[in-house]
Amino acid sequence: MFEQLKFDERGLIPVVAQDHASGEVLTLAYANAESLRLSVETRELHFYSRSREEIWRKGETSGNVLKLRQLRYDCDGDAIVALVEPTGPACHTGERSCFYREIGGSAATEVEAPPAAGEPAPVVHEALATLERTLRSRAAERPEGSYTVQLLDDPKLIGEKVEEEAEEVVRAAREESDERVAEEAADLLYHLAVLLAAREVPQSAAMEVLNGRRR
Repeated sequence: MFEQLKFDERGLIPVVAQDHASGEVLTLAYANAESLRLSVETRELHFYSRSREEIWRKGETSGNVLKLRQLRYDCDGDAIVALVEPTGPACHTGERSCFYREIGGSAATEVEAPPAAGEPAPVVHEALATLERTLRSRAAERPEGSYTVQLLDDPKLIGEKVEEEAEEVVRAAREESDERVAEEAADLLYHLAVLLAAREVPQSAAMEVLNGRRR
């Protein structure tokens, strides 16, 4: 099954775990042929511990397993990206991703040091995934005076707001600057995300539909 892969002199290959829905990189570890076979058979990611010299299942202690969706390998065959569905924080520190600090940032540099507020700086592909998690948090915590909670509690209102924001995008595209088009589009995306959250439809469901249409 793995003839196309180039393992190193220790029989290992680096594996980057990436959230299949959001594209966020979660962790990096190493695997050998047997741990890859177990990952494929069980559909849960297995790695090889270089320090303990043994195979381990991600989440076997914490319960935060990484459900395997797809394995991809690079042009040289010496590295793998595992597209996964995380069931909890991927990092043993409790952070969603092991890559929670930014080089040159203000977080402490010691091993397992906590993140710094506002870091790492957000990047484009994280926007919708972060918004979706924020909406779930608002729905669960229900902070007083929250506009999001007001929308989540009123299906008629959120439907009207999506219609209103869509009209404003069209008007901006017809009459206003590119900057205004982007701003109105952001408003539409926010309200559409709230509508999906209110119906408990994940954004990934809509993305899967888009993927299905390009085949």
